[in-house]
Amino acid sequence: MDLKNLQVVVDKWIKKHGVRYFDELTNMAQLTEEVGEVARVISRRYGEQSFKENEEMYDLGEELSDVLFVLICIANQTGVDLESSFIKKLEEKTTRDKTRHKDNPKLN
Repeated sequence: MDLKNLQVVVDKWIKKHGVRYFDELTNMAQLTEEVGEVARVISRRYGEQSFKENEEMYDLGEELSDVLFVLICIANQTGVDLESSFIKKLEEKTTRDKTRHKDNPKLN
């Protein structure tokens, strides 16, 4: 599924199940919360922190999907076409960083 279709799917879901979009500030807070949950999983699973006793194991894919869902909500309600914006950003990064990472001795 491409980003354009994902934006349509989320919009239909919101209209059918969510009543309406939360306002932009609420969604920004939601996005921050969801990114924090991704950070919690990564810091415990791949970093040096451990899960607390009785703390349930979180699914990284599920948490990343929560981030994507809220991100799409924000894009929809602000009129951003994520697919075209992402393609443009990738082209800019490709031009700007054509050899930057290959020439970085820290990465070799």
